[in-house]
Amino acid sequence: MLTSLRGKSVIVTGGSKGIGRGIATVFARQGAKLTIAARNEDNLKKAASEIEGDVRYEVCDVADWDSVKAMVDNTAEAQGGLHVLCANAGAFPQTKMIDMDPAEWDQVMATNLRSSFLCVKAAIPHFEKAGKGRVVITSSITGPHTGFPGWAHYGASKSGQLGFIKTAAMELSRYNTTINAVMPGNIYTEGLQDLGQDYLDTMAASIPLKRLGDVEDIGNAALFFASDEAGYITGQQIVIDGGQILPESLEAMEEI
Repeated sequence: MLTSLRGKSVIVTGGSKGIGRGIATVFARQGAKLTIAARNEDNLKKAASEIEGDVRYEVCDVADWDSVKAMVDNTAEAQGGLHVLCANAGAFPQTKMIDMDPAEWDQVMATNLRSSFLCVKAAIPHFEKAGKGRVVITSSITGPHTGFPGWAHYGASKSGQLGFIKTAAMELSRYNTTINAVMPGNIYTEGLQDLGQDYLDTMAASIPLKRLGDVEDIGNAALFFASDEAGYITGQQIVIDGGQILPESLEAMEEI
């Protein structure tokens, strides 16, 4: 059994929907004091009212430094410090490079990669004050392990997060703080629903476990990285994909 996170102060960015909400639900179930952050206040209100536990919300643009710093500082004040940061917020518009406006590339990089740096930077003083901390970044198998047409910017941002945590792990060690990444495969979320049933069926068929993941599958992995038991793990990543990246070919799937 993992050491209890009851009463610990936790932030989950992008916590109003999808994987972020799954992570938030898992931490709330463990008794954490939770803040979910996102840009849409209506979505935040809905999620905060539906997740059972000690849950508050902060409207935040994770690509903007002033917004991130205010969100983190407000959370620490309201929750008696900060112990765990789950930097999960992300965007994944699907546009092939020939059609992509450079501004879309910049926006995805800001939302997915710049935000990771900003959130960690804002949290450092609070981890120093607490004497320890945990950071969990939501990366992806897309980019580090796989590719998909239309997601060049998304894949690049997710690969960039893994590069970021290597140096961040060394710099955060002086604050007794670890940083690790979860790497989801195809997880059943509102975003994937928008891609259509044919896409969902095709992706499920490409996974050895023959199903898409659940948002709480990612939450459980994040919970482990946030625990005392993971205190000697930093700068690492774990893939949660039902075995999706394992088959060498379609023929390999036919042998299952």
